[in-house]
Amino acid sequence: MNSLIKAKLELIPEEPGCYLMKDQDGVVIYVGKAKVLRNRVRSYFTGSHNLKTTRLVSEIRDIEYIVTDNEMEAFILELNLIKQYNPKYNILLKDDKTYPYIQITDEEHPRLIITRNVKENKGEFFGPYPNVSAAREVKQLLDKMFPLRKCHPLQKKFCLYYHIGQCLGPCEKDIDPKVYEEHIAQIRRILKGNAYEVMKELKERMIEYADNLQFEKAQEMKELIVYLKKTVEQQKIDFTDLIDRDVFGYYAKNGYLSIQVFYMRSGKLIERDTFVTEHFAEPEEELKNFILQFYESPNNMKPQEILLPNIPDIELLGQYLDTAVHIPKRGIKKKLVEMANENAKLVLENRLLLMLRNEEKTKGALDELARYLGLPSISRIEAFDNSHISGSEAIGAMVVYVDGKPSKKDYRKFKIKFAKEADDYDYMREVLYRRYFRVLKENLSRPDLIIIDGGKGQVNVCKDVLASLNLSIRVVGLVKDERHKTAEVLDGESMTYLPINKSSSAFRLLMAIQEEVHRYAIAFHRQLRRKKISQSFLDDIKGIGPKRKKQLLQHFGSIKRIKEATLEELREAGIPYDVCLNIRDKVTNSE
Repeated sequence: MNSLIKAKLELIPEEPGCYLMKDQDGVVIYVGKAKVLRNRVRSYFTGSHNLKTTRLVSEIRDIEYIVTDNEMEAFILELNLIKQYNPKYNILLKDDKTYPYIQITDEEHPRLIITRNVKENKGEFFGPYPNVSAAREVKQLLDKMFPLRKCHPLQKKFCLYYHIGQCLGPCEKDIDPKVYEEHIAQIRRILKGNAYEVMKELKERMIEYADNLQFEKAQEMKELIVYLKKTVEQQKIDFTDLIDRDVFGYYAKNGYLSIQVFYMRSGKLIERDTFVTEHFAEPEEELKNFILQFYESPNNMKPQEILLPNIPDIELLGQYLDTAVHIPKRGIKKKLVEMANENAKLVLENRLLLMLRNEEKTKGALDELARYLGLPSISRIEAFDNSHISGSEAIGAMVVYVDGKPSKKDYRKFKIKFAKEADDYDYMREVLYRRYFRVLKENLSRPDLIIIDGGKGQVNVCKDVLASLNLSIRVVGLVKDERHKTAEVLDGESMTYLPINKSSSAFRLLMAIQEEVHRYAIAFHRQLRRKKISQSFLDDIKGIGPKRKKQLLQHFGSIKRIKEATLEELREAGIPYDVCLNIRDKVTNSE
């Protein structure tokens, strides 16, 4: 603990509020809230913690705090600060996962659509459907049963859907609004789970069709009944109150938190989902933060009721979300929460078991590689590769593996600035010198092993650069065969090939690292080439700025297609006539 933090800990008041932890660069790495700021913040620097919290504390170099009038203000402020600073140690819904809903649109001629944009649209929504294929199947069923409009915007003449009986044809016919009301009422009943009455009506229609010898129609009704029955039977738990509710459960172990969400719609459990993440605060606090972010997403509709395990301050959660939040004490609701907790536990236990197996494999690979090289251990590996086309847009790339896993925040890209054109050795020399000169200058972490994509020439270049900087780091080169696959491992110390088993975990790890650095280099090189191509043609044309360049690329998809476009096609892209002439002149002059 530095002197600045010690001094600030003495001044923190015993008031509610939020605290911000910062690293050596002044970046906010964690945001928290507390009823009593002094007690909560001091707890980080006293007593023992798990490894993950210890890692967080080790990076703290400064603390700021904001006092609020009450817990609700701290509750809201914490959420806003997390959104503002995106701290790396806070639970964040980084994948921005969204689920589809089935929507009855609010239009004169309503449609039935699948959408993820819930809060941006008007109409009636049913879902969510974490299983996307299930949402499509349900919609296809409803399309067969209820011929609502499909086209958007409304066409001027009958389309295929009208002719196959899946549209009423409002484009050419006047439709009585009562017809829509009847269809929508039936759709609503099915989507809310009240399918039994609908199945009864379908059965009567099936019998009627069969009596009239309309066997194809009768078979269609039978298929609809079978599918509806299957849909209804999939409902695992049934409430008679028809209320929409979400049920949350959680389980924490070894610094990881598993959160299970059960989606209940119209009293029926339709789907579930699980989120697993690292956590650095109390699991109950992290669960509350997760729930807040979950419903902040524009695509997660708040249900009528939220059921939670026994966690503190749910009154604040309910006030903020403006919906009913309960901790059930008995009955089926309590069993639902217990089931969510149990599912969260099973998911995390399985995940930890797989992680342990992977860690054992990775550790075994590193230990094996260390034995081949005569090193006591290997933790940090830095690998390098170059990419260019006859010297054009030459770049270098570095990937980093820590304890056998990619550390993508440490990946680096290099544009070649000083080396001679089309000289792979010079490219490698520049990249390595720039990297390890900076390592020395800024006292950065040094690798235990450097991997070079290449043979003796590239390895010797690396050894020369390290010697010039007075650095002693072990180097290996990965030599490829004619099929561009890793064939040999060159030891930079003895300049001999290691007798490494090609089927060993150590060799597989080296192959994975080589493929990753090659992928990273190629991706960067392609990015620069695309940028150069678009700039070289469009940037010199009068009337083409960043906005029109983006407009053209979005419309045509490539520079090649822009060059091939006629004046009429360029005009269709929304480009003024005089600018279209400028584009065609540039094409003509460049041919």
